[in-house]
Amino acid sequence: MGNTRKLWLGLLVLLIASFSVLLWAGGEIFRAAPPMPEKVLAEDGRVVYTRADIETGRQVWQSIGGMQLGSIWGHGGYVAPDWSADWLHREATGVLDIWARRDGGTASYAQLPAEEQGALRSRLQEMMRANTYDPATRTITLTQDRVAALSNVAAHYESLFGNDPATLELREAYAMKQDTVDTVEHRRALTAFFWWTAWAATTERAVEGETLAPDKAGVVAKKVTYTNNWPSEPLIGNTPPPALWVWSAFSVLFLIAGIAILGWHHAVSHGHGEEPHK
Repeated sequence: MGNTRKLWLGLLVLLIASFSVLLWAGGEIFRAAPPMPEKVLAEDGRVVYTRADIETGRQVWQSIGGMQLGSIWGHGGYVAPDWSADWLHREATGVLDIWARRDGGTASYAQLPAEEQGALRSRLQEMMRANTYDPATRTITLTQDRVAALSNVAAHYESLFGNDPATLELREAYAMKQDTVDTVEHRRALTAFFWWTAWAATTERAVEGETLAPDKAGVVAKKVTYTNNWPSEPLIGNTPPPALWVWSAFSVLFLIAGIAILGWHHAVSHGHGEEPHK
């Protein structure tokens, strides 16, 4: 078999392997994609957001430049924050502060003793990572405390994307113009979209067959969220899953091995092609 034919055969094998991996990964992404709810409800039945709110918010986000202004799930510009991560952190700290005031007798979570902080973090993780999406009704149900925290975060974003003097310094830091979103209705819809992206980042996937077996100590590891535990957020237990480290290491080693094989092939081919010196 000639060298040219071997190269074409190698290219064919590489293409088949590459597209097989892409098709498999695409299927996994589709299978584990975060659901789009018809309604987001508080425990008392009050409607917090609707699907129309979330989809309108996505359109508003795209109309103001989309990923040129901040990022979603890590994709986009980095002058403004990642809105998914920012919302998630603000909502988590908001819930912790509510509990600290009501149950701990302090003004904020930060003022609690370390032991009480740890107890509240465990409680927070259990609440925020729980998947309350009901496929039958296509609704997500949130606790009253979470709705209260969500409302405060939404008010912050409505202020930030408007022209409120209270958030002027943040707008300047994020390179945002006054009235980035110029209507109250669109600002509220934008908060619905940001909330949904944060919900997907903190909620464990409800995919059949993903329950993890307990380790030797009998502890069942947490399942990953719809975004594979991204962004990192210790408050709610978002840390990189073991599979991420495995695939990252494999990718680097595969790249190095590929470069080494190319170098070896180049050296061998040129070595055989050289004429002996007379």
